[in-house]
Amino acid sequence: MPDLKALIAGYAQAGQVTWIGIRPARRLDMACVPEIEVGEDGLKGDHARPGKRAVTLIQAEHLPVIGAMMGQGPVAPEMLRRNLLVSGINLAALKGRQVRIGNVVVSIDVICAPCSRMEETLGKGGYSAVRGHGGWCASVLQPGLIRVGDAVAPI
Repeated sequence: MPDLKALIAGYAQAGQVTWIGIRPARRLDMACVPEIEVGEDGLKGDHARPGKRAVTLIQAEHLPVIGAMMGQGPVAPEMLRRNLLVSGINLAALKGRQVRIGNVVVSIDVICAPCSRMEETLGKGGYSAVRGHGGWCASVLQPGLIRVGDAVAPI
């Protein structure tokens, strides 16, 4: 029987990038792009914070959950203002780990808490609907290119 450390390190399959979005400036709408160059400070053309919040990721499987809490269908990824929508792998299980996305390596660092804009975007209760489902912030360890369809896997 595997020990806890081995269980924590395991995963069933690689995930996949299913959507990429950038925020050209604070409070502007998200722009959906098929690929993005990632530098040490984050995605090129994105209004992000360097360091542990350079790249934001959200779980595709959480979009229907957030929508259900709002009494609607799945929310669109651009409404949540995260950079990468990832499906097929549990991002929470990657906290504190190095992860390869395309030829980029990031460190999944901290939970990405919702902002007050969720009330504007989703309506009353939007902030609470996103709590626990708002994704993760990551720092860039190895710059490169990320494309929609790229694999997402721990190193």
